[in-house]
Amino acid sequence: MRIGVFGATGVIGQRVVAEALSRNHDVRAFTRNQSKIPADAGSVTWQVADVLDVDSIITAISGLDVVVNAINAGDDIPDTIANADVLPSAASALLAALDRHPSTRLLVVGGAGSLEVQPGLQVVDVEGFVEQLPIVLGVPPEYGKVVLAHRDALNLYRLSNRDWTYLSPSAALITGGERTGRFRTGTNQLLVTEDGTSDISAEDLAVALLDEAERPQFIQRRFTVGY
Repeated sequence: MRIGVFGATGVIGQRVVAEALSRNHDVRAFTRNQSKIPADAGSVTWQVADVLDVDSIITAISGLDVVVNAINAGDDIPDTIANADVLPSAASALLAALDRHPSTRLLVVGGAGSLEVQPGLQVVDVEGFVEQLPIVLGVPPEYGKVVLAHRDALNLYRLSNRDWTYLSPSAALITGGERTGRFRTGTNQLLVTEDGTSDISAEDLAVALLDEAERPQFIQRRFTVGY
């Protein structure tokens, strides 16, 4: 398959690119910053593209079978909080661009805050959620803005008739780790282990995403993965 990755320089995006290459897919990596393109690109085709600009996206994704949205709102926590509105804005731009490429599939790496901890109760709506962020995730309460922005983006995808799939990770902040290829898959409920943790490595998140790209199960739906 011909796969394009927005956010290819990020923690998750890098793993998605690596996983796609390991499966012998043709990978096109996108960044808004020319300086972030590696000197040794290997077999990856790098291209400058703006995920917030519809025309830029239309040009960038031409000829692709699958587009992955793995963007972050910023390179660090303060930037991410300040730029949280980028997440729904990117969703709107990508969906508009796909009107010109209706056969291209969109896979989105999103957030866990909209997962349910019990029927009808999302993580982000649990009483005291914002106040617990410094304890649970080690981020300031203001990070709640990012969690809500991810949910806003998901709601935009859900209104679309395009070929999209949204992957919610586990609740922990996603970092690099081990590629095990062993994890559980769910739909709208947060996956938690017996000891109460909710985690997935960036490597295994990429495995789940590429599994879905190769064997679609969640067309116009959200799914989640966790240990």
